[in-house]
Amino acid sequence: MGSKAGFVVGVGVGYVLGAKAGRQRYDDIVRWWNQFTGSRRVQRAAEKTKDVASESAKRGLTVVQQGVEKAGSAVKSRPHKDDAATDTIVDLIEEQQPGADYSK
Repeated sequence: MGSKAGFVVGVGVGYVLGAKAGRQRYDDIVRWWNQFTGSRRVQRAAEKTKDVASESAKRGLTVVQQGVEKAGSAVKSRPHKDDAATDTIVDLIEEQQPGADYSK
């Protein structure tokens, strides 16, 4: 639920729970809410939102699964890789001359 929609729902709930207008106003609000949520237009919008959220969740799950598979493959293949990069770094460190300026 977006921040605006959440705010509106919060204001509505707060008004209903905190209203001092009496039972009649409460019944009016409940009647309005039931008419609103019973509207075909609102029901279609809710259904469309549900479908979009479901589709987005499926796409998100697919992306996460692919990322996990990729990371798993990288971890599995790492012990079998040649340690050439590490050896190169060690060689460079060993080749450094004492007192030489390597800041450039």
